[in-house]
Amino acid sequence: VQLQASGGGLVQPGGCLRLSCAASGSSSSFYTMGWYRQAPGNQRELVATITRDGSTSYAESVKGRFTIASGGVMNRVDLQMNSLKPEDTATYYCNAAYTLKGFYYWGRGTQVTVSS
Repeated sequence: VQLQASGGGLVQPGGCLRLSCAASGSSSSFYTMGWYRQAPGNQRELVATITRDGSTSYAESVKGRFTIASGGVMNRVDLQMNSLKPEDTATYYCNAAYTLKGFYYWGRGTQVTVSS
């Protein structure tokens, strides 16, 4: 299984970006998919997750600004990021698992830089 993330880039504060993560090599849909991020010098942190039943969770720092969606097909997950702040600057990683306590697959990161 491979996860390919895309959509990162440079954006001004207040701007928006849409990240996408697509899975290949999977024989079935995942139970959960999510986005994490890691800024230089910081630990990787949860941004948002979504499960097959549509349940979502968000870090407090992104609630109301970011939206995670899978389109009902759990082999792709998007992250709409609005009202971006400089502190959102990080490398963003997607992950996916067939069960909550199972093995998690990780994609390569995509860089998001929020700067004027």
